[in-house]
Amino acid sequence: MRSKLTKEEKNWVLYDVGNSAFTLLITTIVPIYFNYLAGNAGLSDVEYLAYWGYAASLATLVVALMGPVCGSLADTKGYKKPIFVISLIVGAAGCISLGFAKNWLVFLVIFLIAKVGYSGSLIFYDSMLPDVTGEDRMDRVSSLGYAFGYIGSCIPFVISLVIVLGAGAIGITMEVAMGIAFLITAAWWVLMTIPLLKTYRQKHYVEKRKGAVKESFVRIGRTFLNVKKEKKVFLFLLAFFFYIDGVYTIIDMATAYGSALGLDSTGLLLALLVTQIVAFPFAILFGRLAQKYRAEKLIMVCIAAYFGIAVFAVFLTNQAQFWILAIFVGMFQGGIQALSRSYFTKIIPASQSGEFFGLMDICGKGAAFMGTAIVSAVSQMTGSMNVGVGMIAVLFVIGFLIFRCAVKAEGSASS
Repeated sequence: MRSKLTKEEKNWVLYDVGNSAFTLLITTIVPIYFNYLAGNAGLSDVEYLAYWGYAASLATLVVALMGPVCGSLADTKGYKKPIFVISLIVGAAGCISLGFAKNWLVFLVIFLIAKVGYSGSLIFYDSMLPDVTGEDRMDRVSSLGYAFGYIGSCIPFVISLVIVLGAGAIGITMEVAMGIAFLITAAWWVLMTIPLLKTYRQKHYVEKRKGAVKESFVRIGRTFLNVKKEKKVFLFLLAFFFYIDGVYTIIDMATAYGSALGLDSTGLLLALLVTQIVAFPFAILFGRLAQKYRAEKLIMVCIAAYFGIAVFAVFLTNQAQFWILAIFVGMFQGGIQALSRSYFTKIIPASQSGEFFGLMDICGKGAAFMGTAIVSAVSQMTGSMNVGVGMIAVLFVIGFLIFRCAVKAEGSASS
C-alpha cells in the first residue's frame, strides 16, 4: 500500500480542514454568543438550551429530507461538483451573515441556513471518497481527513478566540469581534476548498438523462426499496442512526450544556480546543489500527466508549469534569466518524455513492434531530439538564446491539 497521499487525496483531506473550522466555531463560541444574545433578550438558561437544540434539530431535519434527492441528483454525470459548490456558497455566506444578526431569533434563522449549506456540502464531499481513492486506502484517507480537520481548524479558531476574548482590550464590542470571527472562519473554509475544486473529477456516476431531477426521484425511490433487501446496508444504517445520534448530539450541545450549567466560558472553549488537539493523533491512530484490525471491531469499541462518556456527562457539575469529558470525546470522536464513513463506502455501489450517502445523512443528520430534540424536550419537562443529557446513553446501547447484527449479516450493495 502506498504510504504517501496522492494529490487528489490531499485536496480531499483539505476540505475537512476547511469545513471543520465552521464545525468548531458553531459548537464552541457560537452557542456562548447565542447565550449572550438570549440573555440580553431575557431568556432563561433552560429556554436558551431548548431553543438552541430546536434550531440544531430543525437544520438537521431539513438536510435529512433534502439529502437523498440531492445526493441522487449529484450522482448524475457532471452534477456532483456544481451542487457541492452551491452548498458551500450557502454555508459560507450564511456564516458571514451571522455577524450581522443582533436579535436572537434572527441569529437562529441565519444559523439554520448556514448549517443547512454546511451539512449539505458534507453529503457530496463524503460521496467523493470513492472518486479520489481506492477501497484499500479508504479507512486511512477518511481518518486523515478527520485528523487534519481537527488540528487544522484550530488555526482560525485560535485567531477568532483571541479576538473575541480580547475584544475589550482592543477596543471593539463583542458583536464586532464575533463578526470578524465569522468572516475569518468563512474565508478559511472557502480557501481550503479551492484545491479540491481544481482537481476533483467525478469518476463514478450515472449517465445523464432527460429530466435529471425527475430521474433522481425515481432512483432514490428504487434505492429505498433495494436497501431493505440489502440486509447488511440496512442494518448498518439503522445502527448508525442510533449511535451517531449520540455522537452528533454531544458535538452540537456540549458547549451549550456546559454554559447552561454555569461553567466558565473561557474554560469551556479551551477544553473543547483540547478536544481538537487530542482528536488529531487518535484519528490517525484509528486509521492505522484499521490496517491491522477489522473496522467493525474498532467501531464497536468507539460506541462502547461513547456510552461511558454519555453516562459520565450525566454527573458533570464542574470545570475539571468537563475537561476530562472533552479529552475522552477527542479520543474517540474521529475514529467513530472516519471508520463509519469508510466502512459504509465499502458496502455501497460507487456509482450511487451520492444517493447512498444521502440515505446515510437521513440516519445521521436525521438522528441528530432526534437527539437534540430529546435532550431539549426532556430538559424542559423535568427542569433538569442532566436528565436530558442522560437519555443519550440509551441511544449508544441500541446502536451497539444493531451494529453487531449488521456485522454478522450477509450481503453487500457493492457492485
